[in-house]
Amino acid sequence: MKVVPFNVPHVSREAFRSQTDGLQHFYDELHAHPEIQIMLILQSEGTLIAGDYVGRFEAGNLFVIGSNLPHVFRNDQIYYHSGKRLKAHSISLYFNQNYLGEHFWQLDEMGPVRSFVEKAGRGLQVYGRTKESVEKEILRISKLQGVEKIISFFEILKLLTASRELKPLSVSHYREGYSESEGKRMNNILQFTFQESHRKIYIDEVASIANLSTEAFCRYFKIRTGKTYTNFLNEVRISNACKLLINEDQSIQDVCFQVGFSNLSNFNRVFKKITGKTPSNYMNKE
Repeated sequence: MKVVPFNVPHVSREAFRSQTDGLQHFYDELHAHPEIQIMLILQSEGTLIAGDYVGRFEAGNLFVIGSNLPHVFRNDQIYYHSGKRLKAHSISLYFNQNYLGEHFWQLDEMGPVRSFVEKAGRGLQVYGRTKESVEKEILRISKLQGVEKIISFFEILKLLTASRELKPLSVSHYREGYSESEGKRMNNILQFTFQESHRKIYIDEVASIANLSTEAFCRYFKIRTGKTYTNFLNEVRISNACKLLINEDQSIQDVCFQVGFSNLSNFNRVFKKITGKTPSNYMNKE
């Protein structure tokens, strides 16, 4: 899998890797790693892409990113303004079967964990009491040492494997890899989309970014993501609209035009199709 391969620092004597990030913004290129990642967002917000999923993330969210699942936590544009005192802060736990040895993961007692790892291949968001319990363990695990630290890690796995409060992100498991050149191409498409989604985008523009003909680009994008570019662009725009509707004192019409829609009725239709709510219901948290 070569969507900007991401190397998680690891020493052979670790049962898992705990990593705390406090940056101006999260790593913003589509990437993948063989480790399963359990990520608690402490600060910041933006758009998460995981496989064919596009949606918002914010402080307090807890996600599980499966092995080799292409993903990016793209912070909102305001986090790229150096004058703003904003921070992207998270704690992640990384692990895979190589960390404790393949034989350990094949033990009968680890059967539920193997099932959970398979489920995590689509990416998961953790909700409810499970999220609260796992969050407490993640926050304290960095302060632990030795056996207590390992016990805390397995307590997290126990909570996740037994939970029904897990929402899959991607519609399907991600199986097919990108070549290195394709990974670069897809990142160029994503970066262009994030930066220009506020305006009308023509398909031939994006095709040019991808160095493909319009017809070839449409076919390429659909094969790689399982959706049309227009559908993906709408998902990015609706993700941006969700932020504005909750955090900004703007009318629905203003938000519609600000995120790149040119027609209010179309905005309302697409918004409800993607979120299941009308913009007014979403704004009023109904």
